[in-house]
Amino acid sequence: MKINVGGIDRILRIVAGLALIGLTLAGVIGAWGWIGVVPLLTGIFKFCPAYAIFGMNTCPMEKQ
Repeated sequence: MKINVGGIDRILRIVAGLALIGLTLAGVIGAWGWIGVVPLLTGIFKFCPAYAIFGMNTCPMEKQ
């Protein structure tokens, strides 16, 4: 797995995932809120399978 999720994208994924899971646990939204696990894990592991399929990358370029 090559890292393809960078900086701000990573933070937004983690925040969105935690928010969805928190709202689900609080009973504000239904069971579909558990989908928040997906952005949470992609943010934690810095890898998004959808980005890999479409050839996207939000990581900054490495200096040579």
